[in-house]
This record gives sequence, structure tokens and C-alpha cells, in this order.
Amino acid sequence: MTQRNIPNHVQTIALVGSYVPRQCGIATFTKDLRDALADEIGPGQTTVLAMDDGVDRYAYPDEVRFQIPAQQRTDYATAAELLNINQVDAAIVQHEFGIFGGTDGSYVLDLMRRLRMPILTTLHTVLTDPTPGQRAVLFDLGRLSDRLIVMSRTAEGILQEEYGVPAERIACIPHGIPDVPFTDPVFFKDQFGWEGRTVLLTFGLLSPGKGIETVLEALPAIVENHPEVLYVVLGATHPNVLRHEGQAYRHHLERLVERRGLRDHVAFHNRYVSTEELCRYIGSADLYVTPYPNLAQISSGTLAYAAGMGKAVVSTPYWHARELLADGRGRLFEPGDAAGLAQTVNDLLEDPLALQELRKRAYLQGRGMVWKEVARQYLDLARQVVAQRVHTPRTIRPFQAQAAEASSLPDLDLAHLRRLTDDTGILQHAIYAVPDRFHGYCVDDNARALVAALMCYDLTQDRSVLPLADVYLAFLHHAFNPENRRFRNFMTFDRQWLEEAGSEDVHGRALWSLGIAVALAPNEAILSFSTRLFSRALETAETLGSPRAWAFSLVGVHAYLQRFAGDTAVRRVRDELAGRLEGLFRDNCGDSWPWCEDLVTYDNAKLAHAMILCGQSLPDEGMLARGLEVLEWLIALQLDAQGNVSLIGNQGWLGRDGQRARFDQQPIEAMALVEACGAAWRATGEEVWLRRAGWMLGWFLGANDTQSVLYDYHTGGCRDGLHADGPNLNQGAESTLAWLISLLSIMGLNRAAGLEASEAQTRSAQPAGRTASAPVP
Repeated sequence: MTQRNIPNHVQTIALVGSYVPRQCGIATFTKDLRDALADEIGPGQTTVLAMDDGVDRYAYPDEVRFQIPAQQRTDYATAAELLNINQVDAAIVQHEFGIFGGTDGSYVLDLMRRLRMPILTTLHTVLTDPTPGQRAVLFDLGRLSDRLIVMSRTAEGILQEEYGVPAERIACIPHGIPDVPFTDPVFFKDQFGWEGRTVLLTFGLLSPGKGIETVLEALPAIVENHPEVLYVVLGATHPNVLRHEGQAYRHHLERLVERRGLRDHVAFHNRYVSTEELCRYIGSADLYVTPYPNLAQISSGTLAYAAGMGKAVVSTPYWHARELLADGRGRLFEPGDAAGLAQTVNDLLEDPLALQELRKRAYLQGRGMVWKEVARQYLDLARQVVAQRVHTPRTIRPFQAQAAEASSLPDLDLAHLRRLTDDTGILQHAIYAVPDRFHGYCVDDNARALVAALMCYDLTQDRSVLPLADVYLAFLHHAFNPENRRFRNFMTFDRQWLEEAGSEDVHGRALWSLGIAVALAPNEAILSFSTRLFSRALETAETLGSPRAWAFSLVGVHAYLQRFAGDTAVRRVRDELAGRLEGLFRDNCGDSWPWCEDLVTYDNAKLAHAMILCGQSLPDEGMLARGLEVLEWLIALQLDAQGNVSLIGNQGWLGRDGQRARFDQQPIEAMALVEACGAAWRATGEEVWLRRAGWMLGWFLGANDTQSVLYDYHTGGCRDGLHADGPNLNQGAESTLAWLISLLSIMGLNRAAGLEASEAQTRSAQPAGRTASAPVP
């Protein structure tokens, strides 16, 4: 069976990393990526969690929703909780060991372990010789991330060879760059007073180890041949360097300039510039130089900007440079080789055609690196991992059952049922666990609530639930339209009906609940009221054409007949609807498709439930056998060998062609299966049906695709369905009632099974010839 291909839309994205105005390359990268994503999906759809270094107080822009002090470990978990609550579709983490707290930046793992949504992690550093701690952190990053993103093929190979990351878990997306036209450097030089100068540029936060000394050593030989050359070093001193060493390194470089007599040929611009201003600086440059001595660099934002914006680049052969400048897109020289650098620069300045060819090739390569294209690649990748979560869901850690919770059946808790109920009825929806008055009420939920309340009283004799039953009955009575003898469904919070008649399924569910009310009525008032309303509503049952409306009506009729078995009018309706339902199965099923329609959609087990009840009570052995066969088939589709339940999702259902939707899984499907299995046990006495009913209840308690507990032990509510990234956090009436009816059904089955086991034990102990009712010595 294949998964139905349902479009997976990514509408909201969270980015985690350092952020402007913090002065670091990753902060700029995160800002640029966020802006490009916002252009694609809307500015309100992107959220930023900014990593703070605990040194400066930053005036973050509005898109920053949360600040995480790097060394405050508890804030990582809090940040994850915020993203989970807001149900973000995907998270993009910018990783560099130094921006996160803990040993080797390990605190970021606390955040990632708690996130429900798919995670894309952009690696700005991949080490070939990591410490044991760094290796462990990167291993966990790979395990917790749906994809690791790198910016070079070299880094891709390192991840596979050094860290054992499978190729399919790695994506290569280039470093983004601004989208600027291909222009002559002369166009910008007058803005800086550099008319007539040949400009060499290096930019980035200034710190030791950048190789600036090599350029200064090469510069005299360059100036000798090209006295108009000006070398511009753009960028503020790195904040960490400034904090610990002040401007000592910059002063060292300035003294080096003085000793070599290069004062007129070197300009230090000690500033952290905006992207717009940076583009003007790059635009003015004739050559860009990256003299880095460390060759084990998998990415360089400065290199990406310069090459992608059409600069002629001369660089040491670090990993990213070798890859980006291949095929004639730049020139390379060895680290520390001042003579080689001077020769390369002089050769290019003396060959304008070669210089222009480097620029053109680099610019054309950069068209695929502009931020718009990079953002689209991130979005495409996010959509892929969201789709993959649907096919291969993961355990959602925040919703895993605790050992104490998983060890026993939860106690019956009506707190959320009471919370959702007012003097009109039960509200349809909740925002998390808070009742949502905006959407008002519906008959479907009030019918379920009536069933739950009366089942509860039948099992517990708790009289406090009877006023609730009265409220739900009153709602059903008000919903019944005497003119067309149909139930309306939707009512606004200010008690205005929105239609004259609800769907046929609504009518069937109302009949189901009223039949249960007749069977379980605890007093004369409820019995009389339910019987009269049931009889009036039953008059239109035979006009219904929906098989689910038939099935719900039949279950209600069966319950009614438990109290008034001789009601011939009701029995006639049962015979008619049961025949239609069984005939629909007979006419539409095939050898490998025992279903009555071309799609298996919602409340599926209710149809099997109805046939089992009718087959048993008519009696009709063929109908009973068909109901059991259909229920067996539905369970086989939705239960694995370990007892985990994977309900048919409503994002496409299950078709005759075998295409199946795995999510969004709904609690009412589990409820229908629990009830149907209970009916099968009562009809056959086979204990396997009791076990299966328990397995279906287990779906609520973590025996599902993501091992998520949908029942909320704190509120008594149930979360609204299961997605690939875990439960829907809202706790509406439908899901909560599905849980309560399922739990009450299991409690009733356990009680009935216990009584039957006791009776069987009594019979086995009796002397021959005694009847079951004879006293036991």
C-alpha cells in the first residue's frame, strides 16, 4: 500500500542563530536568509530566535521573537516550547560551535531534542579533526536534524567520510548573495574618493589568522608595477578580539604598513557596514583578495559575496575557494606566498581581458546564489522534509508517555468536558484547553456529549453528570426542526442557527445519541424526553441516503430496542436500513476490496459496528459475518505487529487504488474502532476483540505513529488529531468526547468481561446437574 501524495505546504518557518545587530557573519547570514524567506512566504510567517552572547544588549528588529542567552541552558527548552506552541512548520538552525553555550556548544541539542517540527541545520563549520566533544555534538546534530545543509561539495564529502552521515541526509545549498547588476568598478569609486585608483579589497571582521600580512608583504611588488593600487581592508575588529585584546592586531597591521612605506596604498576602514553599503564597497573593487592561511574552511561568506557579485578573486586554496573559483572563475596562490600573490595580481592587472573574463564567469556562477534562489532552495528542502515526516514519522519526545502514565488505564476525568460546557451546550472548539466561543456549538458534539454523560453515569452512578445530560438533550431538542423533521447542526455563540437542516450524518448521530439515551436513561424524565424525540426524528430516517447516517441510526435503533424490543415501527426501520447497508457492501466490494465505497474516509468502523449489531439481533448470520470481516480488514489496515495504531488520515483518505493518507489522524476513528471491537466481542465472545479494543484505545496513549500521547493528563482533554510532527495542541469537543467514549467503552468491556469470567469460574466449580443460577456452596 502506498502513501497518498498530499501537498505539504510550509507556511511558517523559525530561524535560530545569531542575528543583527550583533556583529558576526552568521548574524548577517541569518538576517539575509530570513529576509529572502519572508519575500517568498510573507514577513509575518518567519520567526527568529536570536542567540545572545551575554555581552551587549542588542536592539533587535521586530522579527526576533525570542532571545536565548547562550549560557542559560533552561532558555533553550523554553524557546523550543514557544515554537511548538506556535506550531511552526519547520525550523532552520544556523550552527557554529561558538555561538551556543555548553561544552562545544552542546546546549543547542536541548532545543533540538524538544522541537516537534522538522529541523534543517546549516553547518557553517565542518571540522576534519574535531575533538571528541565536537564530534559527539555534530553526530547528535545529524541525528536530530532532518537535513544537514552545507555550502560546498567538499563539506558534503567530509560529513559522509568523517562522520558517517548518509548522503540522503545532506543537502548542498550555496551561500546566498545580494542580487546586484554587473557593473564597472568606476561607477562606485567616486563615492569613496577613489577615482583613478585600482582597488584591491578584503572585507570581514578583522582578527589574527586572516592572512592580511601576506597581502601587505606582497603590496610593494604590486605598487612598483601599478602605483595607482589601493588596498582596502574593510571591517570592524571582531568583537571577541576587541574584548580580549583591544585593537592590538589592527595596530600591528598599521605599523607594518608604515614600515613598508605603504601609507598611500592601504586604507583601513574600521566599520561594520550594512549590506547596502557593503555592496558599494565590493562594487568599487577591481580585485578581491582572500589570503586565509587556514585551508580547512568549508564556507566563506565574504568569498561568496565577492565572486557572486562579479569580482575578480585571488585567493588561497581553502576548500570553499577551490570549489567556487574552479573552471576559470578565479586565481589561487599558496598561503603565505607573498611573491606568488604579487605575481598573480600583476598578471591580471596587466591583462584586462583576463581580468574581465574572471569577473564574467564568477558573476554568471553567482546567478544561482542570489538570496531569492537560495531561499527557494531552503523552502523546497523544507517541503521535502515535511513530506518525509508524513511517510516516516519520528517519535515526538515532548508527548511521549511517562512510565507511570503508560502503566495503567487513566482515571476517568470529566474536567475538560465540564470546561467546554455552558448552559447552552458543549462548545465545538478550544484554543489549546481554553473554550473557543467564536465557533459556537454543533449537534454532532452535543450528541457525543450526551452519550458520554450517560455512559459515565451508567458506569459510576455519579449523579453530577446528569445535569450535563439535560443540557445536551435540551440542545438536541432545540436543534430539531419540526417543519422538515431534521436536525440543524451549527449554532453561533449568540444562539443563532446557521441552517435549516444539517447533513444526513448529523441526523444519524442525533438518532444514535437518543437511542443510547433511551437505553441508559437513569430516570423517567430523561427516558420520556429521549423516547419522544427519538420517535419524531426516526420518521425521516428512511429518507437518508448516506451509509454513515444509516449506520449511526442503526446503532441508535439497536440501543432503543434494548429497552423497547417490541416496537415494531422501529424494528421495521432497522430492517430497512440494515438491508440497504448490507446491500451496499455486497454491490461494491471485490475480492481485495471489501468496502462499500471507492474511498475509506471517516467514522469507518461505525458501518461494521452497525452490521455486527444488526446481524446479531435480526438474526442474520451473513450480515454478522460481513460486519466482522469488514472490521477485521479495517483493523489490519491500521494496526501493526507491535500493536501500534496508524489510523487512515483525512488528508486524502484511502482509495481503492491503495493510495493512502497517513495524516491527519482523527480521534473519532479510534473511538469508532473501540466501539466496534466491543460489539464484536459481545457478538462472538472471542477475547481477541477485547485485546483489539484495548489496542485502539492505546492510540490515544502513545501507541501511534509518533508515539505521542494525545490524552492530556493535566486537563482531562484530548488533543485534536495526530500530525507527522505530533498532536494538534488544541483540545476541542470532538477529540475529548472521542477519548471519553473510548475510555468508558473499555471500562464497560472490562467490567462485563470480569463478570463473565466470574460466572464461568462459578460454573466450572459447580457439581454436575446444577444450573448457573443455583447457589454455590
